[in-house]
Amino acid sequence: MPFLIEPDPSFKDALEHADHALSGIWVCSGSPLVAEICAGAGFDWIFIDAEHSPNGLESILGQLQSVRGYPVIPVVRPPVNDTVVIKQYLDLGVQSLIIPMVNNAEQARAAVAACHYPPTGVRGVGSALARSARWNRIPDYLTRAGDTLTLMVQIESAEAVANVKEIVETEGVDGIFIGPSDLAASMGVIGQQDHPDVVAAVETAIAAGKAAGKYVGVNAFAEAPAKRYIELGAHYVGVGADVALLARGTEALAAKFRPGAGSQAGTPASY
Repeated sequence: MPFLIEPDPSFKDALEHADHALSGIWVCSGSPLVAEICAGAGFDWIFIDAEHSPNGLESILGQLQSVRGYPVIPVVRPPVNDTVVIKQYLDLGVQSLIIPMVNNAEQARAAVAACHYPPTGVRGVGSALARSARWNRIPDYLTRAGDTLTLMVQIESAEAVANVKEIVETEGVDGIFIGPSDLAASMGVIGQQDHPDVVAAVETAIAAGKAAGKYVGVNAFAEAPAKRYIELGAHYVGVGADVALLARGTEALAAKFRPGAGSQAGTPASY
């Protein structure tokens, strides 16, 4: 007789019971081994990215499996707000999603619909074939699935900030994740995440999310802005990335033993 399995907690469950802002690390290497190393580091959540990283369905599946034994919440970002892509991620067993480039309430509603079965949404039914329901070993999965998911949408453009009130008020959106890098680019100050106008836009989005009673996160790889946004009430913050840590760490090590090795090193990771 098969084991009956209960769904894992999703990101909103961790946020609901948190007594501090939850810190997370991006995993961009596409490696289940690196994901497992990061999962054991002590972060609250791990951000498996497929928008700017070499991640496909198979590598995301491997990373979900490799981190499951650790007390960390896996959050996954698909490359696009697309119903078919989101369906595939959910069937893999992704329970916490961050959807990129959501600029208005219509796009937010589309993301919500993609995450839910009819009549609430448009998610295709394939649970008997999918890891999400553990191949029908999770009792009543089809009727419970929506409650096991967390949906965050990204605010990362001037247009999104202008529409943030309507976005955060969209039913089914659990929260937002603010991306200062793309926000700066959309405001004509690319690479200047600490520009006063960008900081003001981030603060506007934080305030709107909190006013709507939604969870608010910010990407901030530098310590000073991360702490500032936490002080402003951010519930979760992305504070680093596996590949950036490897790049800067190897540069620093090489510079200790090879004259001039660090002189051409890259700039600190953007946030």
